[in-house]
Amino acid sequence: MRAIARSISQCRSALQHQACQYSSGFVRRQKLLTNTYSGFVYKHANNAEFDFFQRLRFSVISRALSVDAARVTNGVADVNRAGPLVEYERRIAAGELVDGDACQVGTLRELQRLYDELVQSADACRLDRYTASAKSGRSRWLWSRFIPQSSSSPVKGLYLYGGVGTGKTMLMDLFYDQLKCSWRKKRIHFHDFMLDVHRCLRKHKGVEDPLEVVAGEISDDAILLCLDEFMVTDVADALILNRLFRHLFNNGIILVSTSNRAPDKLYEGGLQRDLFLPFIASLKERCVVHEIGSAVDYRKLTSAEQGFYFVGKDLSGFLIQKFQQLIGEHEAGPQEAEVVMGRTLKVPLGADGIAYFPFEELCDRPMGAADYFGLCKKYHTLALEGVPIFGLHNRTAAYRFVTLVDVMYENKARLLCTAEGTPFELFEKIVTISDAQQMAPRTSSRSRKNDDSGLCVDNELGFAKDRTISRLTEMNSKEYLEHHAATIGEKNSREGAIHDKTVQA
Repeated sequence: MRAIARSISQCRSALQHQACQYSSGFVRRQKLLTNTYSGFVYKHANNAEFDFFQRLRFSVISRALSVDAARVTNGVADVNRAGPLVEYERRIAAGELVDGDACQVGTLRELQRLYDELVQSADACRLDRYTASAKSGRSRWLWSRFIPQSSSSPVKGLYLYGGVGTGKTMLMDLFYDQLKCSWRKKRIHFHDFMLDVHRCLRKHKGVEDPLEVVAGEISDDAILLCLDEFMVTDVADALILNRLFRHLFNNGIILVSTSNRAPDKLYEGGLQRDLFLPFIASLKERCVVHEIGSAVDYRKLTSAEQGFYFVGKDLSGFLIQKFQQLIGEHEAGPQEAEVVMGRTLKVPLGADGIAYFPFEELCDRPMGAADYFGLCKKYHTLALEGVPIFGLHNRTAAYRFVTLVDVMYENKARLLCTAEGTPFELFEKIVTISDAQQMAPRTSSRSRKNDDSGLCVDNELGFAKDRTISRLTEMNSKEYLEHHAATIGEKNSREGAIHDKTVQA
């Protein structure tokens, strides 16, 4: 009877997975993946010689991928084989991707390896939500008081790191989309993840070890945790992560993460970093660390145009005019947006999903990712007036601006802004310690020369600026703005249809 029940369970899981694959595949076939956001697509229309060499390079890469996609145990091809590398090859063959990056092939192989191991060890990893135990986080915590236990996963996770715009997020999403629908999995931005953790900690305040309870709840919901843009800048987060992930790894969590920083460089120079170092050791033990060595920033290969980013001083009147053009016949006025824990944020001007702020209101006040997430939930477009050149005197504002851009990019929001310089010029005075040492030995210390020049030596901000410059460039591209307009159009059409049905009823 157990064998029959197990066979029925496996058939049900397979059918559910197959239905999910057909559904997601149908949606993917409706959308041609030629947007440069995917990290793979780039056409150089005006240079025939360049195009020839690109096609030649693509041909070589495509053949290499074909070999990897078809290779299976004992050299026998499995037509039912799936995974990110197989899906990538399918998209190339179907013409959905017109180019490949040799530096990303190694990453695809690592993701395919992880996918294959997960499929083979799904039962041991307790991935299927229909067969895994449904004990709550509190009951797990209570039970562990009597019988301490550890059940680390037999499969190692994957930590991907590399420069900005190299396709880390796209590759992880490609991997995540191939996972079975019935698996306990979650894909979330690191900012969102930490906000959820802090929210749960407040909920379980008073418990002997609230982090253990929170870890139990997280692992009950998802055994496979995919975190995008892993970056630690806050001392509170740094102190939490070590104990939190000790519990998570003991609960069998498998971590897949992307980051701009190598594990040993996380939270470099941060307060009480010695308490954070055990987390780095655990991360390297439980994950395969893989660097994406591509030197190409695909976000900057978009069709750049002036878009909604305007350079100059004293452009407040001009920005107001652009704001009025966007809201059309709607009347703008002061509004409020609910952000976090019931708090509200005053919006100087808002109408039709568009909010207007002076830079000081958003980035010179004590605000964080939670506030910016709240704004992006209510407004699809932010008009930001007067982004300054960043340096030593306004380093804190620079950190907040980086966070704002991260949140807007993650939520696919549109930025209309005036700034004192191009994205590159805004951060020209922000440098890492190694950059400062190459410029002048004294500059790497906080010397008088450093203060006079306005140069800001900050490792975290120095690394983060490249990501921000890259994202600002893409957010101002024709492709990004067209995608945003299409998304807003679809949303308005759905809301209009719902309104018509309500009126008819």
